[in-house]
Amino acid sequence: MGKAILKRLKSSRIEPAEMEAMLNLLIAADAVRVRMEKLCAAHGITQAQYNVLRILRGVHPQGHPRCEIIERLVEHAPDVTRLVDRMEKSGLVERDRSAEDRRLSLTRITPRGLALVEEMNPGVLAFQAWFGTRLTRPRCLALSRLCEQLYESDLPD
Repeated sequence: MGKAILKRLKSSRIEPAEMEAMLNLLIAADAVRVRMEKLCAAHGITQAQYNVLRILRGVHPQGHPRCEIIERLVEHAPDVTRLVDRMEKSGLVERDRSAEDRRLSLTRITPRGLALVEEMNPGVLAFQAWFGTRLTRPRCLALSRLCEQLYESDLPD
């Protein structure tokens, strides 16, 4: 049994091993999330908004319909429509109708959104470097494979 989890939970023991692993994963994810939220807050956005900007930057200058953004989010957001509404009001994204299907609304990143992602890049790289100081590259890859084993069977075909 790890000492850090016992110290973090102020407990003398945790059983079984599956519970220890589950709790450790949740605690570690929370620690990473809190650091990312602080980085985003320093730039006036939320982690969910950064995630949307990252997704849209990847397809720039094209955009994505809301349903595609939802499928690509790292963490599920309860109301992506309102999230995108707020981002549009801030000038980070814009929405337009698809030329092929006028019923379809596409969301695109704006120059202001691109500039914000670029401005955040040094902080994101520093955050990535911090992660790399905690785990070696082989351990990062091993952790990735272990995490994938937890969720891959839930992915759509």
